[in-house]
Amino acid sequence: MGAELAAVVAGARRRAVRDGDRQIDTAHLLHSLLETDPEARAACGGPQRIARLLGYLVQRSIGYGLRWQGTVEDSGAVPVLTETGTLSPLAASALEHASARAAGRGEPARGIDLLAALVADPDARAVEVLTAAGIGVPEVPSGTAGGAEAYDEGAGRDH
Repeated sequence: MGAELAAVVAGARRRAVRDGDRQIDTAHLLHSLLETDPEARAACGGPQRIARLLGYLVQRSIGYGLRWQGTVEDSGAVPVLTETGTLSPLAASALEHASARAAGRGEPARGIDLLAALVADPDARAVEVLTAAGIGVPEVPSGTAGGAEAYDEGAGRDH
């Protein structure tokens, strides 16, 4: 993982700890990513859409996100770890997919690679937040080389 994504994960970890969440999930990663990456913000829409999306993400600890506390974000694809401060299975998978997506270009994963991976699973909390904010799944550019097709299949769909 390059410095760019390491900073996103660090921000997501701080947010999860502050919110009292047991694991870093895809919504934490999305929030941190939107705060640090202009390309990811642009893929999610203009300033009004981003403001609405960040509003939903901020409300996580006082609103709809309360139902997530004490639960693990899991699609059933990988074993569940329940240690505090660890990545949820879907968040860990998204980071792996972002790295694989960038490997085709021969460079470290960027924020846009992570965004593509976060929205690849319709059961991800990041997708739920995007949908709640009225954004749906953003269309994510595939980059300059192959390897992104599997993660971009659902791009542009609205839930």
